[in-house]
Amino acid sequence: MMLEMSAEDFERLVVEELDALPDDMVDGLDNLIFVVEDRPENGTLDTLGVYEGTAVTERDRYGYGEMPDRIVLFREPLLAICDDEEELRDEVHVTLVHEIAHFYGIDDERLHQLGWA
Repeated sequence: MMLEMSAEDFERLVVEELDALPDDMVDGLDNLIFVVEDRPENGTLDTLGVYEGTAVTERDRYGYGEMPDRIVLFREPLLAICDDEEELRDEVHVTLVHEIAHFYGIDDERLHQLGWA
């Protein structure tokens, strides 16, 4: 059975976990927004989050007027894999770190080596 939490409470939890991240991880986040959606477009429960944008390491010229990159966390898939709020907080934390790492140009292979994938 899926853990239940309102969209508002889930968003509040995500903001709390963002605030708890180390300053050196979030200080370099430029032109990036965080979004919560119920599920990915394909409806899967297998995707917890996604980074949409161009990694810092791949940016050539990035200037005024660029649309912000996005990190999307998917509420229903995260709720589906957790038994309680403590586990949910852990999964949100790991998902945020994972997607922020993609912003910084760290790929899944390296994240796996570091224990974040």
